[in-house]
Amino acid sequence: MRDHRQRPSRGLLVLLLLACFTLITLDARGGSHSPAAPLRGVAGAVFGPVEDATATVVRPFRAVPHFFQSTNALRAEVARLRSRNAALHSQLAATSYTQHQAAELDGLLRASRQSGYALVPAQVIAMGSAQSFTSTVTIDAGTSSGVYPDMTVLDNDGLVGRVVRADRSTATVLLLVDQESVVGGRLGSSMELGFVRGRGETDGAGQLDLQLVDGSVTPQRGDVVVSWGSKNDRPYVPGIPIGRVESVYSSPREQSKEAVVAPFVDFSALDVVGVVVNSHTHSDRPLINAGRIDSASGAVHGAGN
Repeated sequence: MRDHRQRPSRGLLVLLLLACFTLITLDARGGSHSPAAPLRGVAGAVFGPVEDATATVVRPFRAVPHFFQSTNALRAEVARLRSRNAALHSQLAATSYTQHQAAELDGLLRASRQSGYALVPAQVIAMGSAQSFTSTVTIDAGTSSGVYPDMTVLDNDGLVGRVVRADRSTATVLLLVDQESVVGGRLGSSMELGFVRGRGETDGAGQLDLQLVDGSVTPQRGDVVVSWGSKNDRPYVPGIPIGRVESVYSSPREQSKEAVVAPFVDFSALDVVGVVVNSHTHSDRPLINAGRIDSASGAVHGAGN
């Protein structure tokens, strides 16, 4: 069967090709005055919006890979900055603590130089339990360092307490603020003697009570109280600052004036302390002696005093 559909003849195709070449030649030679310029304008007006719409639809899909690449890069940068920030905070905390300990040791050097006492430096490593009903701390120095019971403990602010127990590497210190603690005290202005007792308060507002031996003497507000001292300097050496008179009140039972003393030491923030020892003590750690640091002198012999 013959196909009845009409097909374009070869002659017609040749004519169309010649026409296309002719238009291209005229357009190239005509420049801005080309006879095909109006046709291009019509084509641009018709197909331009279609191209813009197509680009608008396709643009988000083209941006997807870039979006994920940028997001991953930002996440990595945020993680890096967070890690760097944490490291800086850790360095700052470590630096602050190191500076604090250096200041505490400088204070012990100053206290040793002013008082003339030799000190075994130690660090507070534990607080006493509430079940014991006593205010104590544990320090990291014991008999191997020359620390024994009934020795005075101080820090760069003043009197801390006395050693009540000691083993080879640690010791227990009864704090000045404990209810069972009684220390001989002396008013700095009048040299009047009395007894300082703790209230069992270890927070920043912990206070002490002072009762003078001479009941007719009235303590003065703002007067400094220092340690009176004990026989053979055990358990307390003389001249260590205790606190300042904060207020005065009457004691009907004793018919005398008593004073409330604010201690110089912050018992809730104890860190580096010094135990008063004999200047010739043999210790496994350096001693602070009259404002200088002596090297360790080996094993301990005797009680150190």
